[in-house]
Amino acid sequence: MVLTQHDSRPDSRGTWVLAGGGGVGKSQLAAWFAWHAIEERSTDLVLWVNGASADQVITDYARAAVRAGVPGADGSDPVADAKAFVEWLHTTERSWLVVLDDVVDPGELARWWPPHRARGWTLATTRMRDATMASSGRQQIDVDVYSPQESQTYLSDRLTEMQCAHLLDRKAADLAAALGHLPLALSHAAAYMINQEEGCAAYLDRYTRGDKRLAELMPADVDPDAYGRPVAVTLLVALEAAEQVEPVGLARPALVLAAICDPVGHPDTLWSTTAVTDYLAAHRTARAGQPVTAHHARKALRLLHRYGLLTHAPADGARAVRIHALTARATRETVTDSAAVARVVADALLQVWPDADHATTDIVAALRANTTTMAGIAGDLLWHPDGHPLLYRAGNSLLLTGLHAIAITHWHHMARQAVRLLGDEHPSTLTARGNLATSYRMAGRTADAILIEEKVVVDFARLLGDEHPDTLTARGNLADSYWRAGRTADAILIEEKVLADRERLLGDEHPYTLTARGNLAVSYWRAGRTADAITLQEKLVADSERLLGDEHPDTLTARVNLASSYWQAGRTADAILIEEKVVVDFARLLGDEHPDTLTARGNLATSYQRAGRLVDAITIEEKVVVDSARLLGDEHPSTLTARGNLATSYLQAGRTADAILIEEKLVADSERLLGKEHPSTLTARGNLATSYLRAGRTADAILIEEKVLADRERLLGDEHPDTLTARANLASSYGEAGRTADAITIEERVVADSERLLGDEHPSTLTARGNLACSYRLAGRTAEATTLEEKVLADRERLLGDEHPDMLTARANLAASYRQAGRTADAITLQEKLVADSARLLGENHPHTVRAVAALRTWKVGT
Repeated sequence: MVLTQHDSRPDSRGTWVLAGGGGVGKSQLAAWFAWHAIEERSTDLVLWVNGASADQVITDYARAAVRAGVPGADGSDPVADAKAFVEWLHTTERSWLVVLDDVVDPGELARWWPPHRARGWTLATTRMRDATMASSGRQQIDVDVYSPQESQTYLSDRLTEMQCAHLLDRKAADLAAALGHLPLALSHAAAYMINQEEGCAAYLDRYTRGDKRLAELMPADVDPDAYGRPVAVTLLVALEAAEQVEPVGLARPALVLAAICDPVGHPDTLWSTTAVTDYLAAHRTARAGQPVTAHHARKALRLLHRYGLLTHAPADGARAVRIHALTARATRETVTDSAAVARVVADALLQVWPDADHATTDIVAALRANTTTMAGIAGDLLWHPDGHPLLYRAGNSLLLTGLHAIAITHWHHMARQAVRLLGDEHPSTLTARGNLATSYRMAGRTADAILIEEKVVVDFARLLGDEHPDTLTARGNLADSYWRAGRTADAILIEEKVLADRERLLGDEHPYTLTARGNLAVSYWRAGRTADAITLQEKLVADSERLLGDEHPDTLTARVNLASSYWQAGRTADAILIEEKVVVDFARLLGDEHPDTLTARGNLATSYQRAGRLVDAITIEEKVVVDSARLLGDEHPSTLTARGNLATSYLQAGRTADAILIEEKLVADSERLLGKEHPSTLTARGNLATSYLRAGRTADAILIEEKVLADRERLLGDEHPDTLTARANLASSYGEAGRTADAITIEERVVADSERLLGDEHPSTLTARGNLACSYRLAGRTAEATTLEEKVLADRERLLGDEHPDMLTARANLAASYRQAGRTADAITLQEKLVADSARLLGENHPHTVRAVAALRTWKVGT
């Protein structure tokens, strides 16, 4: 499937069918139409679909629906998404071109035809001469074989161009007629004649003998439209010659491998894999037992290119090797060991798959396309005795590159296949279900993920045992989903048990034990148990350095997490010191453009921003945004995150208009790419509301925040931490709008819920109390505000220490309440300490310090 989108608005179109025999250029003509639409930017959306089966059409439509942001398409049900796509084509104002290539059974696709009269074209290609293809208002264009004169002109031009005009003789017309004037067959014949220095008469005689022998390899009923037979014969003739040329005996097995790959092309690095060379060595038709190297495989590739059986263009990179679909089909009809061939190609694709495929590069896209094509051809052959690892690698690649909705479609299909072919309780089936759950979780569908993961944990424990590594991994995944669902206590309970089990079963220093310790530490940090998190993380860093080495990626990750905890504990300088070193180490060890390096830079920029070093933060974040878009793609989730971080720094620096510009686009992109209900989309909306509030657009901010709160309550539940945050943000906006009573009502509830759900000493609980105190002060309830703020200040000092950044906020709020209460001397004393601490901890030029100094000056003048 190829999906391209543009922005123009052309007029209504129609439905066209290119009909004719195989190998006569229908797909090439369709490709020309599609490419013209893209190049001329005359069409908003261009979709190329493999029309060979309804299953393939449904799959491609479903993926397109998610990619194009079709309402109601969420990736969970391919059939429903495909229906939504067809309905969307009826109603959308966007212009489109849908190509249904190589339709085999028009009746099977009856319900999947795009609408005839809408803002788009439908272009179908088929080898069938079926009256139904031209029904329903479709216009059929017959793309026939060459005329006799065109056939002779082709042969003359091709042979003359290669300085072989002397091979044209009196039998040229008879040869063209014998080949049915079929362009692909003529191409095979011309390549053979050029390589073998054989004239038309001699080749015609050879072709006639080959046609008689073809029944041994291809029964007559294999190709009912008779177009494949001339191709099969010319293929047979060419292979017989190529088999005798160095490297002898490799042409046939090499072509068999190419025939199961994507006709659009595969990387030629495939031919240097041991999977391919071992197969060629075992299946060569001469010199059995002789070793075959990557050099021999490449020579076989070039040999097939010379004989016109495939095209090898190394400059085309990821699509360097292409084969005509009809040549491939004719070759596959002669294969007797289809299962072995499918596994060899699958093994080879897996061997050339890059270790780091965080972005959809040309090579990754080509490998995914070849996996899809090969799996479609192989059918169930890749599922015995287990699901081939390539199928799982392709799905994991979708997750790594942030294509979560498409990943859901992939793993949904994988899970169904595994159940059908391996059984409901096979480990590969459970793994496929677990990956489907991960796709749901990463797409923001946490409830769906938990429903699957709870069953997977039970099944793994029952089938493999309570202490099997896969059971422990499944529990860890469930804990992650529990945390995302706001069930922090449940998550920690599981992770504490997983860690204890890992320590007991694998030992204190096993890599899996270290991972379990890191996961638990992160949960402690999220739960506000900063001291517990730091204790675990400091041990983890020390153990990782000793066991894995100072430069191991897991060691660097452990340091990053420790820095986050240091930051939460107010140890800003320690956090920044670690993050600066981690950035340098990642860049040196993984490269300046590795995704982990970009993430490390983003983390450092966030710390700079919190420390008031806004210029440094923005400088880094602007580069991270550019690099992420270039390396990962403009629509990758990490790129969206980088944009959001930059907008936050712009807002902090007073560049509110710049922040809003980014955030408005970010909200639109998140809705289109992740879905309107994805947690990241809701977060993006909330951030935009904050910027609107800062810009004085209070009504706009409130409108967004009320919807965000309603969505959080509906999707996450009334008591999820993100729901509490959404309520607190709405309350702040109500306060800014002068709706102090409404703000207080909400904030009192947030405080009560935070105390009950997060604990009396959780950082979010202390923040909620501080916000409520500010609203009390605005409402003139100064005594209540002062009492609450004194408690917040005391709690912060006890839990975070005297120099934590949050202490500065607590002091500033209490000082403001003292002044409002007429306790000016107490206010000034507290503010003087605040100014001194802020200047020392954040710097004299930090916005918080500047504001504190201005307030102190005003208060002193007032006295």
